[in-house]
Amino acid sequence: MEWINRTRTIKMILIVIAILLGVASLVFSNYLVRDLEREEAIRMEIWTEAMRTFNNADENTDLNLVLTVIRGNHTIPVIVLDDKGGIDNYSNVRIHGTDTLGYLMREAAAMREAGNIIRMDTNEPGRYYDVCYDDSLMLKRLEAYPYIQFGVFAVFLLVALFALLSMKRSEQNRVWVGLSKETAHQLGTPISSLMAWTEILRSTYPDDELIPEMSKDVQRLELIADRFSKVGSLPETTPENLGDALLRVTDYIGRRSSEHVAIDCRVPERPIMVRMCSPLFEWVIENLCKNAIDAMNGEGRITIHVAQTEERVYIDVEDTGKGIQKGHFQSVFSPGFTTKKRGWGLGLSLAKRIVESYHKGRIYVKHSELGKGTTFRIELRK
Repeated sequence: MEWINRTRTIKMILIVIAILLGVASLVFSNYLVRDLEREEAIRMEIWTEAMRTFNNADENTDLNLVLTVIRGNHTIPVIVLDDKGGIDNYSNVRIHGTDTLGYLMREAAAMREAGNIIRMDTNEPGRYYDVCYDDSLMLKRLEAYPYIQFGVFAVFLLVALFALLSMKRSEQNRVWVGLSKETAHQLGTPISSLMAWTEILRSTYPDDELIPEMSKDVQRLELIADRFSKVGSLPETTPENLGDALLRVTDYIGRRSSEHVAIDCRVPERPIMVRMCSPLFEWVIENLCKNAIDAMNGEGRITIHVAQTEERVYIDVEDTGKGIQKGHFQSVFSPGFTTKKRGWGLGLSLAKRIVESYHKGRIYVKHSELGKGTTFRIELRK
């Protein structure tokens, strides 16, 4: 549980850092854009004044500085309109299409609407020019840059988180495989000895009533070892009747649980054929039932419903236990998550792995209410 919380904290810290860096980049770039906009506005006022001086010049006016200012604008798009609204002059405007005049008029209207216009008066009464200008290409790129930067950083963060999750998942898989194979290997030798001793006892005391029960327990240990060996590899699935598997599990759990626990398994009479690995799938149902018994403190009812459509089968395991908080619906399947004082927190994580990785299905908390119970749902393809 502590490891899960630490992982979540690291993820939240990374996300917060990414957001702060993105916001800082946007704010800083916004300041730069505003400064550049003011600078370009001042440059256009100077350019407009130079144009006014040029238009009103006589033979005694020195036009060297004026022409230098006018010719020095290589970046800011400018369209000059006369007092009748017609195009008088333009520069640094990239024409798109064949209708040059129409395009310039549309661009000039957009510049007017943006408020980028300066009135230029002349010496002739009633005659004037409107100098319309737009942001330079560099300014437009600077405006878009922080959003591009933020997007790239977000992609980088997502890739980093995905890599961390993949590494964690890969590490978990290696742990699962190693632990499962080692457990199956360690159980193999004592189980073989127990089987041999059971046969010796059966031949020595053929009428003893306890020996068949011992044989069942040994077979149970053999089944457990087989399950661990299958978890450590890719098990083979075969078409089997789902109802038979569920009845075997409920019969086993019912005989080994308190008389105060009622188990009701409702399966259709007609066989429901599903591709499964019975030892592993029965393990999933056992884990759900055992968790339900713990949640009910050894007293209550477990109900297993089976429903189906043309393509899928739904198994609901419902209990009358203490329930699960809504915020923990996903966490309950994380390795190490447990609300019990004793336990490794691996049962539901193992169940999720068996259902999703080996049976290509889904398992999730369908419904839960504190103090009333929980319903887990398993979805399998027919």
